[in-house]
Amino acid sequence: MYKTDAINLLVVDDEPSIRRLAQKALVAPDRVVTTADSAEKALRLAHEQDFDVVLLDIRLPDSNGLGLLERFREHLPDVEVIMITAYAEVATAVEAMKMGAYDYITKPFSLERIKLVIEKAYQRSLLQRENRILRRTRTARPECKLIGHSLAIKQIVYLISKVAPTRTPVLITGESGVGKDVVAHNIHNLSACAERPLIIKNCGTFNKELPRSELFGYRKGAFTGATESREGLLSLANNGTLFLDEVGELSLELQSMLLRLLESQTYRRVGETEECRVNIRFLFATNRDLAKEVEAGRFHEALFHRLNIFRIDVPPLRERNEDIPALTAYFLGHISPDRPPYKITPTAEACFQAYHWPGNVRELKNVIERAMILCENDLITPGNLPQDIVRSFDGSAAEGVFPTLEQSERQLIMRVLNHVKSNRTVAAKMLGIGRKTLYRKMCKFQLPQ
Repeated sequence: MYKTDAINLLVVDDEPSIRRLAQKALVAPDRVVTTADSAEKALRLAHEQDFDVVLLDIRLPDSNGLGLLERFREHLPDVEVIMITAYAEVATAVEAMKMGAYDYITKPFSLERIKLVIEKAYQRSLLQRENRILRRTRTARPECKLIGHSLAIKQIVYLISKVAPTRTPVLITGESGVGKDVVAHNIHNLSACAERPLIIKNCGTFNKELPRSELFGYRKGAFTGATESREGLLSLANNGTLFLDEVGELSLELQSMLLRLLESQTYRRVGETEECRVNIRFLFATNRDLAKEVEAGRFHEALFHRLNIFRIDVPPLRERNEDIPALTAYFLGHISPDRPPYKITPTAEACFQAYHWPGNVRELKNVIERAMILCENDLITPGNLPQDIVRSFDGSAAEGVFPTLEQSERQLIMRVLNHVKSNRTVAAKMLGIGRKTLYRKMCKFQLPQ
């Protein structure tokens, strides 16, 4: 999530002394400096490599600096431009800021001042780039859908619709693999900040030595190795949503800080005394029983009560077997969306119904993806499934466990459609029903169209 490369700086000035000073004083292990003496050269360099920050003189021999600024803003939206100006041209520099320049500095300038402005401009450039990528990723990724017809799924959809428009923090609970992240995505997508970033962090992956710095950010020199200032997750999620998965993994110290953050929407970067205010929608998830964690002294009681204001429990897949056919049909059509969907035999579906799914929806998806690789003629059979799933079906059949009437009807329709290679007219005649009736039943059972 964080950029670890050096700042790529372009200095555009026709004065050789300024360019020499930049090469001598601004080059550093975390800063690469390139210079140009004209607008033409600057534009050529900008097409050849990526820059984070540009130092741009207002007066150039072959162009007005404002014109070049406009070209940069049009073609390099993530670059931050700092104008270099003489004192008498401050009014022009102010005009440049209205056009999108980050800041301006006057000649002669303090090196410490210019280094600070470059660092701040770089941080803004980084945030702009990350936010743009996040928005593009959100648009490009497949829609996060809650698949199923069970009462549990309908209740979750209802709860999401009620809580999404609010700013109330939400605690999403359930076993690993049940789809807590899908619930979080749905809340974000239906919220007022849906067009803003959704920042996701698994609390179990925080830096063990410096978890505060990852969440809050830090100031240069705050600790050994802090060679430059960094924004944290809170800054990236500002005006958007922060989803902290496995919140039960946080240390008690970080839990206390999180409680304060939830109450005040303010925080301090490591190494700073000044408060930063944010506007963040918080979502949390855990596979632990936080009430028991509180009793054991591993979770902050006040934080638990704050998170537990609005809770959504996602039941395991074994408690909502009726959702398995819909989930199966969805994965068959979406794991490889650029080709005709795979099909599955009724016996393989019966195996899915009999299995207890300790890995929940995630395991079902993985099993289907594996079966799609192993199957022949795009038809998934029990022979393409792991043996423990097949044995589960054999055991249940031996004990007299039979599918429901609805499950049997679905399996029969699938068997006939497979036999006639999805010819609906022929399938309807074989089943003794009308073509429209067959179509309605295919929609009802979420069979491939």
